[in-house]
Amino acid sequence: MTASHPPINSKLPEVGTTIFTVMSAMAAEFNAINLSQGYPDYPISEELISLVHHYMLRNYNQYAPMPGVPFLRQEISNKIQRTIDRAFDADREITITAGATEGLYAALNAFVHPGEEVIIFDPAYDLYAPSVKLAGGVPVHLELELPNFTINWEEFESAITEKTKVVVINNPNNPAGSILTEEDLIRLTDIAERYDLLVVSDEAYEHMVYEPYQHQSILKFPKLSQRAVAVFSFGKTFHATGWKIGYCIAPETITKELRRVHQFVAFSVNTPIQMALADFLKEPKHYLSLGNFFKQKRDLFLKLMEGSRFVPMPCNGTYFQLMKYENISDLPDTEMSTWMTKHHAVASIPTSVFYNRKTDNKILRFCFAKSTDTLTKAAEKLCKI
Repeated sequence: MTASHPPINSKLPEVGTTIFTVMSAMAAEFNAINLSQGYPDYPISEELISLVHHYMLRNYNQYAPMPGVPFLRQEISNKIQRTIDRAFDADREITITAGATEGLYAALNAFVHPGEEVIIFDPAYDLYAPSVKLAGGVPVHLELELPNFTINWEEFESAITEKTKVVVINNPNNPAGSILTEEDLIRLTDIAERYDLLVVSDEAYEHMVYEPYQHQSILKFPKLSQRAVAVFSFGKTFHATGWKIGYCIAPETITKELRRVHQFVAFSVNTPIQMALADFLKEPKHYLSLGNFFKQKRDLFLKLMEGSRFVPMPCNGTYFQLMKYENISDLPDTEMSTWMTKHHAVASIPTSVFYNRKTDNKILRFCFAKSTDTLTKAAEKLCKI
Protein backbone atom coordinates (compact mmCIF):
# COMPACT_ATOMS: atom_id res chain seq x y z
CA MET A 1 0.00 0.00 0.00
CA THR A 2 1.30 3.42 -0.96
CA ALA A 3 1.76 5.73 2.00
CA SER A 4 -0.47 8.79 1.91
CA HIS A 5 0.36 12.21 3.21
CA PRO A 6 -1.97 14.96 4.39
CA PRO A 7 -2.31 17.86 1.94
CA ILE A 8 -0.06 20.78 2.81
CA ASN A 9 -1.38 24.28 2.23
CA SER A 10 1.70 26.46 2.67
CA LYS A 11 1.33 29.79 4.46
CA LEU A 12 4.37 31.11 2.59
CA PRO A 13 4.28 29.33 -0.78
CA GLU A 14 6.45 31.94 -2.49
CA VAL A 15 9.23 31.75 0.09
CA GLY A 16 12.23 29.51 -0.56
CA THR A 17 15.73 29.33 0.88
CA THR A 18 17.02 32.82 1.68
CA ILE A 19 19.52 34.45 -0.65
CA PHE A 20 22.02 34.60 2.24
CA THR A 21 22.01 30.82 2.58
CA VAL A 22 22.20 30.35 -1.19
CA MET A 23 25.14 32.70 -1.70
CA SER A 24 27.09 31.44 1.31
CA ALA A 25 26.68 27.87 0.07
CA MET A 26 27.81 28.93 -3.40
CA ALA A 27 30.81 30.74 -1.91
CA ALA A 28 31.82 27.55 -0.10
CA GLU A 29 31.30 25.42 -3.22
CA PHE A 30 33.52 27.63 -5.41
CA ASN A 31 36.00 28.57 -2.66
CA ALA A 32 35.03 32.23 -3.05
CA ILE A 33 35.62 35.08 -0.62
CA ASN A 34 32.27 35.55 1.09
CA LEU A 35 31.23 39.21 1.16
CA SER A 36 27.60 38.20 0.87
CA GLN A 37 26.24 37.23 4.28
CA GLY A 38 26.54 39.91 6.95
CA TYR A 39 28.83 38.50 9.57
CA PRO A 40 32.42 39.31 10.66
CA ASP A 41 35.30 36.94 9.94
CA TYR A 42 37.47 38.21 12.81
CA PRO A 43 37.36 37.19 16.51
CA ILE A 44 35.04 38.80 19.02
CA SER A 45 36.26 40.33 22.27
CA GLU A 46 38.25 37.92 24.46
CA GLU A 47 36.94 39.82 27.47
CA LEU A 48 33.36 39.09 26.44
CA ILE A 49 34.12 35.40 25.92
CA SER A 50 35.75 35.29 29.35
CA LEU A 51 32.67 36.83 30.90
CA VAL A 52 30.43 34.16 29.33
CA HIS A 53 32.74 31.46 30.73
CA HIS A 54 32.71 33.20 34.11
CA TYR A 55 28.92 33.05 34.36
CA MET A 56 28.71 29.49 33.02
CA LEU A 57 31.07 28.34 35.78
CA ARG A 58 28.89 30.10 38.34
CA ASN A 59 25.91 28.06 37.19
CA TYR A 60 23.94 30.72 35.32
CA ASN A 61 22.88 27.97 32.94
CA GLN A 62 19.15 27.55 33.50
CA TYR A 63 16.14 29.43 32.15
CA ALA A 64 16.32 33.19 32.30
CA PRO A 65 13.18 35.13 33.22
CA MET A 66 10.86 35.45 30.22
CA PRO A 67 11.46 39.25 29.75
CA GLY A 68 15.21 38.79 30.16
CA VAL A 69 17.77 38.84 32.97
CA PRO A 70 17.04 41.93 35.16
CA PHE A 71 20.77 42.77 35.30
CA LEU A 72 20.93 43.06 31.50
CA ARG A 73 17.69 44.99 31.16
CA GLN A 74 18.95 47.52 33.71
CA GLU A 75 22.26 47.93 31.91
CA ILE A 76 20.38 48.53 28.65
CA SER A 77 18.34 51.19 30.41
CA ASN A 78 21.59 52.75 31.69
CA LYS A 79 23.05 52.67 28.17
CA ILE A 80 20.04 54.49 26.71
CA GLN A 81 20.22 57.06 29.49
CA ARG A 82 23.90 57.67 28.74
CA THR A 83 23.57 57.90 24.97
CA ILE A 84 20.32 59.81 24.40
CA ASP A 85 19.44 61.05 27.92
CA ARG A 86 16.06 59.32 28.08
CA ALA A 87 14.85 56.99 30.79
CA PHE A 88 13.17 53.65 30.04
CA ASP A 89 11.88 51.30 32.70
CA ALA A 90 13.94 48.09 32.76
CA ASP A 91 11.08 45.99 34.09
CA ARG A 92 8.17 47.32 32.05
CA GLU A 93 9.65 48.62 28.79
CA ILE A 94 12.65 46.42 27.87
CA THR A 95 12.48 42.81 26.63
CA ILE A 96 15.37 40.52 25.67
CA THR A 97 14.69 38.52 22.51
CA ALA A 98 16.32 35.72 20.50
CA GLY A 99 18.00 38.17 18.18
CA ALA A 100 16.50 41.21 16.50
CA THR A 101 14.78 38.69 14.21
CA GLU A 102 12.58 37.30 16.96
CA GLY A 103 11.93 40.78 18.32
CA LEU A 104 10.69 41.97 14.93
CA TYR A 105 8.58 38.85 14.45
CA ALA A 106 7.04 39.17 17.93
CA ALA A 107 6.27 42.87 17.42
CA LEU A 108 4.56 42.35 14.06
CA ASN A 109 2.58 39.33 15.20
CA ALA A 110 1.50 41.08 18.39
CA PHE A 111 -0.16 43.97 16.56
CA VAL A 112 -1.08 42.96 13.03
CA HIS A 113 -4.53 41.40 12.63
CA PRO A 114 -5.92 39.60 9.55
CA GLY A 115 -6.55 42.02 6.69
CA GLU A 116 -4.62 44.91 8.22
CA GLU A 117 -1.97 46.63 6.10
CA VAL A 118 1.68 47.16 6.98
CA ILE A 119 3.81 49.60 4.99
CA ILE A 120 7.33 48.39 4.19
CA PHE A 121 10.04 50.38 2.41
CA ASP A 122 12.01 48.44 -0.22
CA PRO A 123 14.80 47.46 -0.39
CA ALA A 124 13.87 45.74 2.86
CA TYR A 125 15.24 43.00 5.07
CA ASP A 126 13.49 39.83 3.98
CA LEU A 127 11.95 39.06 7.38
CA TYR A 128 9.35 41.84 7.37
CA ALA A 129 6.85 40.75 4.71
CA PRO A 130 6.73 37.04 5.69
CA SER A 131 6.14 38.01 9.34
CA VAL A 132 3.25 40.25 8.29
CA LYS A 133 1.76 37.49 6.13
CA LEU A 134 2.02 34.91 8.93
CA ALA A 135 0.00 37.32 11.08
CA GLY A 136 -2.64 37.48 8.34
CA GLY A 137 -1.69 41.01 7.39
CA VAL A 138 -1.09 42.57 3.99
CA PRO A 139 2.36 44.01 3.20
CA VAL A 140 2.22 47.28 1.23
CA HIS A 141 5.57 47.89 -0.47
CA LEU A 142 6.91 51.35 -1.28
CA GLU A 143 10.34 51.88 -2.83
CA LEU A 144 12.99 54.20 -1.45
CA GLU A 145 14.18 56.78 -3.97
CA LEU A 146 17.63 56.56 -5.56
CA PRO A 147 20.40 57.56 -5.37
CA ASN A 148 20.29 58.05 -1.60
CA PHE A 149 17.46 55.62 -0.78
CA THR A 150 15.23 58.27 0.77
CA ILE A 151 11.56 58.06 1.72
CA ASN A 152 9.10 59.90 -0.49
CA TRP A 153 6.88 61.21 2.29
CA GLU A 154 4.06 62.29 -0.02
CA GLU A 155 3.92 58.81 -1.54
CA PHE A 156 3.98 57.29 1.93
CA GLU A 157 1.07 59.37 3.15
CA SER A 158 -0.97 58.68 0.02
CA ALA A 159 -0.48 54.93 0.54
CA ILE A 160 -2.15 55.02 3.96
CA THR A 161 -5.70 53.62 4.03
CA GLU A 162 -8.22 52.87 6.74
CA LYS A 163 -6.66 49.38 6.92
CA THR A 164 -3.12 50.64 7.55
CA LYS A 165 -2.01 49.64 11.05
CA VAL A 166 1.81 49.55 11.11
CA VAL A 167 4.80 51.04 9.29
CA VAL A 168 8.19 49.32 9.42
CA ILE A 169 11.35 51.40 9.20
CA ASN A 170 14.96 50.21 9.13
CA ASN A 171 17.49 52.77 10.29
CA PRO A 172 20.29 52.41 9.25
CA ASN A 173 18.95 50.49 6.28
CA ASN A 174 20.09 47.02 5.28
CA PRO A 175 20.94 46.65 2.41
CA ALA A 176 21.04 50.30 1.32
CA GLY A 177 23.43 51.72 3.93
CA SER A 178 21.21 54.80 4.10
CA ILE A 179 20.05 56.60 7.24
CA LEU A 180 17.02 58.58 8.35
CA THR A 181 17.61 62.18 9.39
CA GLU A 182 16.10 64.12 12.27
CA GLU A 183 13.78 65.77 9.73
CA ASP A 184 12.63 62.33 8.56
CA LEU A 185 11.74 61.27 12.08
CA ILE A 186 9.87 64.52 12.73
CA ARG A 187 7.89 63.94 9.52
CA LEU A 188 7.18 60.34 10.55
CA THR A 189 6.00 61.49 13.97
CA ASP A 190 3.47 63.85 12.41
CA ILE A 191 2.08 61.24 10.00
CA ALA A 192 1.99 58.45 12.60
CA GLU A 193 0.05 60.67 15.01
CA ARG A 194 -2.45 61.89 12.41
CA TYR A 195 -3.21 58.39 11.12
CA ASP A 196 -2.79 56.59 14.48
CA LEU A 197 -0.08 54.25 13.21
CA LEU A 198 2.20 51.94 15.15
CA VAL A 199 5.87 52.07 14.14
CA VAL A 200 8.22 49.08 14.23
CA SER A 201 11.78 50.40 14.00
CA ASP A 202 14.58 47.98 13.13
CA GLU A 203 17.74 49.59 14.55
CA ALA A 204 20.07 46.60 14.50
CA TYR A 205 22.91 48.74 13.08
CA GLU A 206 22.43 51.65 15.51
CA HIS A 207 26.14 52.01 16.31
CA MET A 208 27.23 51.86 12.67
CA VAL A 209 26.44 55.41 11.56
CA TYR A 210 29.34 57.38 10.14
CA GLU A 211 30.50 60.93 10.73
CA PRO A 212 29.32 63.58 10.23
CA TYR A 213 25.98 61.85 10.83
CA GLN A 214 24.44 60.57 14.07
CA HIS A 215 21.95 57.76 14.59
CA GLN A 216 18.42 59.10 14.91
CA SER A 217 16.66 56.47 17.01
CA ILE A 218 12.91 56.69 17.43
CA LEU A 219 13.67 56.63 21.16
CA LYS A 220 14.91 60.22 20.85
CA PHE A 221 11.43 61.40 19.85
CA PRO A 222 8.99 61.11 22.80
CA LYS A 223 5.77 61.39 20.79
CA LEU A 224 6.98 58.82 18.29
CA SER A 225 8.41 56.36 20.81
CA GLN A 226 5.04 56.28 22.61
CA ARG A 227 3.57 54.48 19.59
CA ALA A 228 6.59 52.42 18.57
CA VAL A 229 8.76 49.36 19.16
CA ALA A 230 12.50 49.83 18.72
CA VAL A 231 14.41 46.61 17.99
CA PHE A 232 18.16 46.16 18.51
CA SER A 233 20.85 43.48 18.05
CA PHE A 234 23.74 42.56 20.35
CA GLY A 235 24.96 40.19 17.65
CA LYS A 236 25.59 43.06 15.25
CA THR A 237 27.00 45.37 17.92
CA PHE A 238 29.49 42.93 19.42
CA HIS A 239 30.45 40.96 16.28
CA ALA A 240 28.73 37.79 17.54
CA THR A 241 25.87 37.18 15.11
CA GLY A 242 25.67 33.50 16.07
CA TRP A 243 24.61 34.33 19.61
CA LYS A 244 21.22 35.60 18.39
CA ILE A 245 20.43 37.99 21.22
CA GLY A 246 18.60 41.28 20.76
CA TYR A 247 16.14 43.45 22.64
CA CYS A 248 13.02 45.55 22.21
CA ILE A 249 12.17 48.85 23.85
CA ALA A 250 8.56 50.05 23.89
CA PRO A 251 6.01 51.67 26.22
CA GLU A 252 4.51 49.37 28.85
CA THR A 253 1.19 48.88 27.02
CA ILE A 254 3.00 47.84 23.83
CA THR A 255 5.56 45.74 25.71
CA LYS A 256 2.82 43.71 27.41
CA GLU A 257 1.44 42.65 24.03
CA LEU A 258 4.87 41.97 22.56
CA ARG A 259 5.71 39.69 25.51
CA ARG A 260 2.50 37.71 24.97
CA VAL A 261 3.98 36.58 21.65
CA HIS A 262 7.61 36.40 22.77
CA GLN A 263 6.82 33.93 25.56
CA PHE A 264 5.45 31.42 23.04
CA VAL A 265 8.13 31.90 20.38
CA ALA A 266 11.38 31.85 22.39
CA PHE A 267 10.15 32.20 25.99
CA SER A 268 13.62 33.20 27.18
CA VAL A 269 17.16 33.70 25.91
CA ASN A 270 20.60 32.25 26.70
CA THR A 271 21.27 33.04 30.38
CA PRO A 272 25.09 33.16 30.74
CA ILE A 273 25.45 35.32 27.62
CA GLN A 274 22.84 37.75 28.96
CA MET A 275 24.83 38.05 32.19
CA ALA A 276 28.08 38.56 30.26
CA LEU A 277 26.53 41.23 28.03
CA ALA A 278 25.26 43.10 31.09
CA ASP A 279 28.81 43.27 32.46
CA PHE A 280 30.22 44.24 29.08
CA LEU A 281 27.75 47.11 28.65
CA LYS A 282 29.10 48.83 31.76
CA GLU A 283 32.00 50.12 29.67
CA PRO A 284 30.61 52.54 27.01
CA LYS A 285 33.71 52.32 24.80
CA HIS A 286 32.67 48.78 23.84
CA TYR A 287 29.87 50.19 21.70
CA LEU A 288 30.69 53.88 21.24
CA SER A 289 33.88 53.00 19.33
CA LEU A 290 32.01 51.01 16.67
CA GLY A 291 31.22 53.93 14.38
CA ASN A 292 34.89 54.78 13.88
CA PHE A 293 35.86 51.09 13.68
CA PHE A 294 33.50 50.35 10.80
CA LYS A 295 34.07 53.70 9.11
CA GLN A 296 37.73 52.73 8.79
CA LYS A 297 36.72 49.41 7.22
CA ARG A 298 34.34 51.13 4.81
CA ASP A 299 37.00 53.65 3.81
CA LEU A 300 39.59 50.91 3.35
CA PHE A 301 37.27 48.89 1.10
CA LEU A 302 36.43 51.99 -0.97
CA LYS A 303 40.12 52.85 -1.37
CA LEU A 304 40.95 49.28 -2.39
CA MET A 305 38.15 49.41 -4.97
CA GLU A 306 39.27 52.69 -6.56
CA GLY A 307 40.90 50.82 -9.43
CA SER A 308 37.76 48.82 -10.25
CA ARG A 309 34.94 49.48 -12.71
CA PHE A 310 32.38 49.25 -9.91
CA VAL A 311 30.76 52.53 -8.81
CA PRO A 312 30.20 52.90 -5.04
CA MET A 313 26.94 54.29 -3.74
CA PRO A 314 26.67 56.43 -0.58
CA CYS A 315 27.07 54.40 2.62
CA ASN A 316 26.33 56.30 5.82
CA GLY A 317 25.45 53.33 8.02
CA THR A 318 25.51 49.50 8.44
CA TYR A 319 28.50 47.41 7.35
CA PHE A 320 27.32 47.00 3.76
CA GLN A 321 28.61 48.81 0.71
CA LEU A 322 26.48 48.94 -2.43
CA MET A 323 28.24 48.94 -5.79
CA LYS A 324 26.74 49.64 -9.21
CA TYR A 325 28.11 47.44 -11.99
CA GLU A 326 26.39 48.93 -15.05
CA ASN A 327 29.82 49.87 -16.47
CA ILE A 328 30.75 46.18 -16.48
CA SER A 329 27.72 44.19 -17.58
CA ASP A 330 24.02 44.33 -18.37
CA LEU A 331 23.36 40.97 -16.70
CA PRO A 332 20.51 40.90 -14.16
CA ASP A 333 21.94 41.31 -10.67
CA THR A 334 21.09 37.73 -9.64
CA GLU A 335 23.05 36.41 -12.62
CA MET A 336 25.88 38.87 -12.06
CA SER A 337 26.39 37.82 -8.45
CA THR A 338 26.34 34.15 -9.46
CA TRP A 339 28.82 34.75 -12.30
CA MET A 340 31.19 36.67 -10.04
CA THR A 341 31.10 33.94 -7.40
CA LYS A 342 31.82 31.17 -9.89
CA HIS A 343 34.34 32.93 -12.12
CA HIS A 344 35.95 35.57 -9.91
CA ALA A 345 35.63 33.93 -6.47
CA VAL A 346 33.90 36.80 -4.65
CA ALA A 347 30.35 36.35 -3.34
CA SER A 348 27.95 39.29 -3.03
CA ILE A 349 24.20 39.78 -2.69
CA PRO A 350 22.00 41.02 -5.57
CA THR A 351 19.82 43.84 -4.25
CA SER A 352 16.76 42.93 -6.33
CA VAL A 353 15.99 40.20 -3.77
CA PHE A 354 15.20 42.95 -1.25
CA TYR A 355 12.39 44.30 -3.46
CA ASN A 356 8.86 42.94 -3.67
CA ARG A 357 8.87 43.77 -7.40
CA LYS A 358 12.42 42.38 -7.80
CA THR A 359 13.54 45.82 -8.97
CA ASP A 360 16.94 45.46 -10.61
CA ASN A 361 19.08 48.61 -10.46
CA LYS A 362 22.29 46.71 -11.35
CA ILE A 363 23.52 47.02 -7.77
CA LEU A 364 25.30 44.44 -5.59
CA ARG A 365 25.75 44.44 -1.81
CA PHE A 366 29.17 43.73 -0.29
CA CYS A 367 29.77 43.18 3.45
CA PHE A 368 32.89 44.98 4.70
CA ALA A 369 32.74 43.59 8.26
CA LYS A 370 35.81 41.57 7.37
CA SER A 371 39.50 41.51 8.19
CA THR A 372 41.89 43.74 6.29
CA ASP A 373 43.35 40.66 4.62
CA THR A 374 39.92 39.48 3.44
CA LEU A 375 38.99 42.89 2.06
CA THR A 376 42.34 43.26 0.31
CA LYS A 377 42.10 39.87 -1.38
CA ALA A 378 38.47 40.46 -2.38
CA ALA A 379 39.24 43.89 -3.85
CA GLU A 380 42.15 42.47 -5.87
CA LYS A 381 39.79 40.02 -7.51
CA LEU A 382 37.04 42.59 -8.06
CA CYS A 383 39.44 45.07 -9.63
CA LYS A 384 40.30 42.50 -12.29
CA ILE A 385 36.69 42.29 -13.52
